Order: sequence, then structure tokens, then C-alpha cells
Amino acid sequence: MPEQLIKPDLNFVKDIIASGGESLKKCYQCSTCTVVCGVTPDEKPFPRKEMMYAQWGMKDKLISNPDVWLCHQCSDCTAYCPRGAKPGEVLGAIRKMAIKNYSAPSALANMTADPKYLILLFALPVLIFLGIIGSLGHFSDIPRGEDGGIVYSHFIPVPYIDTVFILASAFAVISFFMGIKKYWADMSAGMQLKGNVMDSLKATIVDILSHDRFQKCNVTKDRSTAHMLVFYAFIGLAVTTGWGVLYLYGHEIFGIQGTSLFHFGETPYPLYDPMKIVGNASAFALLLGMLFVTANRMKNAEKAGSGSYFDWLFIVVIFTIVVTGILSEVLRLADVDPIAYIVYFIHLVFIFFLFAYAPFSKMAHMVYRATAMVFARHAQREG
Repeated sequence: MPEQLIKPDLNFVKDIIASGGESLKKCYQCSTCTVVCGVTPDEKPFPRKEMMYAQWGMKDKLISNPDVWLCHQCSDCTAYCPRGAKPGEVLGAIRKMAIKNYSAPSALANMTADPKYLILLFALPVLIFLGIIGSLGHFSDIPRGEDGGIVYSHFIPVPYIDTVFILASAFAVISFFMGIKKYWADMSAGMQLKGNVMDSLKATIVDILSHDRFQKCNVTKDRSTAHMLVFYAFIGLAVTTGWGVLYLYGHEIFGIQGTSLFHFGETPYPLYDPMKIVGNASAFALLLGMLFVTANRMKNAEKAGSGSYFDWLFIVVIFTIVVTGILSEVLRLADVDPIAYIVYFIHLVFIFFLFAYAPFSKMAHMVYRATAMVFARHAQREG
């Protein structure tokens, strides 16, 4: 075998430690982590080799490594490590650095991961929505519905909201596309991929829908239930959003008339409308799922680590979205003015934060992890 010259990137090692992998130097390569891992593939298993790459500062071996994302942070490796090296936390830090590496623009990824820029990141949506409200003159004169009740679409009309979120979502999609394209190119460099990518994609979708890999975790096994609730709640809310668009624009553009059950037309819609039922059920499922996520993190903090700012920012943002969403409906029905409008404003700001900064936050995990899972099957490393 030809000799290979290794050039450690000491700054990369320092960045891992600063990003939450401070226990990295405790690892002495005993391979306990790899033995206890329930989700590692049989060929080139992890995370031992990743711990070695990280200690040696082998950035190129880690940033484009799909195994960093195949790890579901079950924390079995962290719990059983005889040295307290916390491989799960180290790989979590590397994932955060991979997001920074592939996200565009990278400066925004650095800002999202740094608490000192938090106010600045929130300032953008705050100014956008304040500008809309001010331009409509709704600071002092908030219009109400025909029955005198609170109508959020009169406070900030739907076309304004749609325009803001379409632009934010388009920015996120383009950023994701650029990052994933670069990541896939780096993973496949020098490899001959023989599998069928569509078959790999279908199998990955089934895997994600069933959350089969989370079932293989032991130390944090309860995460499976929490993640399932959050995942399907997001799907339910996405369906509700699409349904709402159909109600609004199906009526306006195609003239579809509402019925006693399906209320095509302007908001607000009655609570017995099927769209409202799906939306409210999904919101409460998301709230329950996030409560489970938080409880599991606190319960397993000693064994698995409490998580970083990067992790908790995502949890707080989701929590705020679901709580303000539920409160917005309750306060509207109770006709509590102006608190209802303030809560609704906060709700919009946090939704913007979630989606506009998705490629740079913990939300990017689902995209990069899914890509790595597809690649692993495509490369025939997994069945």
C-alpha cells in the first residue's frame, strides 16, 4: 500500500471542540462506540473512524462523510464510552460544521450558529412585518370583520403574507439545492455508484416514514415516539397549509363555492371544518412531541449530553411557533384585543425564522441526513 501523508488541520480540531465536541480528546480508540451502535452499517462502521479522523484533524474525511449523517445520535455510544468521550456529541458538532461548509451563503450559517447574532436574525422578519403593518396604517386602526370580531387577514392581508413566505421559502430551497448538490458531488468523488438512485430514494422514504432507525436506539429509545409525533405533525401542518391555499385561491381564482362542510373563501373558518380539525390536531401533536423531545433531553442529559445552543435554538423556535399558533386561535375566539394581534405577529416572525434560516439551522438535518441515507443505499453500503 502506498504511503499517505496526513496533514492535520489543527484549526478544524479546535472548531470541533468549540462547536460542542469538547470531549473529543478523551477518546482512545477502544471501538466500544462502534460495537454498541445499533444503526451503523456492517461495512466501514462508525463512529470510531470518525473519532480518529476528528482527533487527527482530517477535515476532508469528515465534512463529506455520509456516516456523520447516518448517525441518529441515539447516544448509546456516549453512554457506554469508558472514557466519557461522547462520540454522539462530537458527531453532532461535526454535522453542524458540515452545514456551515455546504450552506450558501456561509456567513448566514455562521450567524445562525452564534448566539450573538440572534437578535440580528430576528430583526429581519420583525422589520418586514412591521413595515407591512405600518404601510397599511394598522398600528392605530386595526380593521375587524363584518361581525366585529378579530380577523387576522384584515390585520395583515394574506397576499402580503404569501409574498413574504414564498420569497423566504424560495431562498431556502435554492440554498438547500446548492448545498446538497455540492455535498453529493463530494461524497461521490472517486466512487463508482452502481445502485439505482430512485430505488434508494424510495427505500429511504419508507425508512423515514417508519422511523425504523430510531427504534434501534437503546439509551434514548423514547426519542422515536417524540420524533414520530413531531415529524407527522409537520406533515399535518403542511397539508393544512396547502388546504388553506386551496380554500383561498380556489375560491378567488376558480370561483369554487363553499359548502356547509368545506368553506372555500376568506378566513376565518369554523372549527368544525375538516381543514381546521387537521390543523388543530397537528398543532397539538407538535406541542406534545416537542414536550417529549425536551423531557427526553433533560432526562438523558447525564448519559447523552444536554445539547448545544444549535439544538436548543431549534427546540425553542418550534415551541414558540406552536404555542403562539394555538394562542392566536384561542385569543381570536375569545376576542382579546390587542393581545391576539401581538401573539399573531410573534407567530409570523418565528415561522419566518424557521423557514428562511432552515438551510443553516438544525432543520437542515432532515435534508442532509436523508441525502446521506439515499447515498449509502445508492453506493450499496446498506440494503
